[in-house]
Amino acid sequence: MQRFLDLADFSRDEVLELLELARRLELRPEPQALGGKVLGLLFMNPSLRTLASFQAGMARLGGSSFVITPGSGTWQVETRDGVVMDGSPAEHVREGIPVLASYCDALGVRSFADGRDLSADLGEQKFRLIASLVDKPLINLESAANHPCQALADWKTLDEIGVPRSGKFVLSWAYHPRALPLAVPAAAVHMAAQRGMEVVVLRPEGFALPDAIMDKARRAAALAGGSVRQTADRGAALAGAQVVYAKEWAATARYGDEAADAEARRGLRDWCLGESWFAGARADCRLMHCLPVRRNVAIADHLLDSPRSVVLRQAYNRLPAQMAVLYRLLKPAE
Repeated sequence: MQRFLDLADFSRDEVLELLELARRLELRPEPQALGGKVLGLLFMNPSLRTLASFQAGMARLGGSSFVITPGSGTWQVETRDGVVMDGSPAEHVREGIPVLASYCDALGVRSFADGRDLSADLGEQKFRLIASLVDKPLINLESAANHPCQALADWKTLDEIGVPRSGKFVLSWAYHPRALPLAVPAAAVHMAAQRGMEVVVLRPEGFALPDAIMDKARRAAALAGGSVRQTADRGAALAGAQVVYAKEWAATARYGDEAADAEARRGLRDWCLGESWFAGARADCRLMHCLPVRRNVAIADHLLDSPRSVVLRQAYNRLPAQMAVLYRLLKPAE
């Protein structure tokens, strides 16, 4: 494995093998496996779980890491091509990325969506440019429209809590005061489809996931024996659900228009998930969220703190899942 950019790059069997490796490393760590190896981490956007889990995972495998946060102790970085650099950024990715890659054995990059042009973000224009500049193993730490590290950990979590691979998975929009990226929703719906689940995207009108995301998930579902659809009918979506994955995202019908997005979400505060949402779901239905989450805005306290919630298990699983990715990318052949 040379790159970990998208779960869609791997067959279902290859993902299952990676998850088995994660479980093995969790139970039987190999503290010298990556001795002498260096992981570079470039975070153009904030992080807690991704940053900490990759550093911890690299250390537990015997390697080391360094973190670059542009504008915080280092130069601000420009990602646009053809721009006249007379503003704040002093470094361009065309020089900065190859330099960082030369200092490490693998490079992880986080670069969020710009949130202005839906087609550009779905096309991963910024991340594709960055990827073209890296000649080392590369990890997507979250791009404009994908978060494979989160998706891999979520798959592991579903396995651990005993949700059948053919079970019903509901990805539900949740309220947030501003537009958030599509990366986690896109990764979650594809992960569940690739797992072979009955996938339902529940969202208000105007917040439908784009066709490109849904079509990609449907292709994965067709290979795995699952299905994918979306609806604004809360009762129908949640009926018989075994997992509800709450996540906030932008008004896709008004993408890039801040004022229109704010207007679209006005009046949607009742999309704060609480226990009442689970009335039609299975008694053992679980709640998932990638974190961070705004309590009593996206999800009510009583639900987050209830036995339904597996958000902390999801967060923990970032560590073994990413250790497996690092192991596959960097473990010397024997």
